[in-house]
Amino acid sequence: MTAVRGADVAAAVAKAPKPTTRRNGPARVFATMLVVPAIVGTVALPAYAFMPGGESFEASGTFSLSKAEAQDVEVSSLASGAPLSTEGYSVVTKAEIEAARIEQEEKDAAAWAANLASRGSGSYAIYTVKAEGDDYPWWDQTPDDYGGGLSPLRYYYRECVDFVAWRLNRDAGVTSAPWKWDWANLASGSAYAWADEWASRGWPTSSEPVVGAVAWFPYNHVAYVQSINSDGSVNIEEYNQNSDHSYHRRTIPAGEALYLYPPG
Repeated sequence: MTAVRGADVAAAVAKAPKPTTRRNGPARVFATMLVVPAIVGTVALPAYAFMPGGESFEASGTFSLSKAEAQDVEVSSLASGAPLSTEGYSVVTKAEIEAARIEQEEKDAAAWAANLASRGSGSYAIYTVKAEGDDYPWWDQTPDDYGGGLSPLRYYYRECVDFVAWRLNRDAGVTSAPWKWDWANLASGSAYAWADEWASRGWPTSSEPVVGAVAWFPYNHVAYVQSINSDGSVNIEEYNQNSDHSYHRRTIPAGEALYLYPPG
């Protein structure tokens, strides 16, 4: 029984793996001798760079020095005394913008009032005084130049075309809405186009003036024929003849205007 166990133990020992022994052969030693100096050389030796125009490589230290010397800059001592800007920016609030807008509107209104007041009296419409002979109902409204809007006749307040349109309505017996004549069925807002409008609608025009006709001028202006004198001259009434949005009366030679007869 003891002999059998001894044989088993001997067999097990024979089958167990034996530890391997690492050998440093000549090839491994030779490779180590090559790699180690290469690593040391890479760390210790300076890098090399190719110099433009050269035939060989030179150390990067030489290359950098040449570049640095080429870009050498001298700074004047006066630079240290240059003033520094301390200017800042301010924020404008919405309330400040609104206040500035209101202030500007008040200035514009005051300028317009002063403009009108400086014209004196007579045939000019002062801001608070209606001129003699002026029956235009919107004589005191703000004109377009100062932010005014459209009259009930749909022309801008105190323009020559609005005044004449009012007179044509008045002569037709209409002094309130619904109007007989306005921008839609009379003529455009440009006085220059009124003669063409009359022709396109088949309304009569003539060089002979008649009371109640529209006196049309080729420089973008219309007036109302108030009366005709014995010498043939024509008395007209108008607004904004001098771009002042005011009422005027004057006498002109008959040949100075084309007369657009009142539409039927």
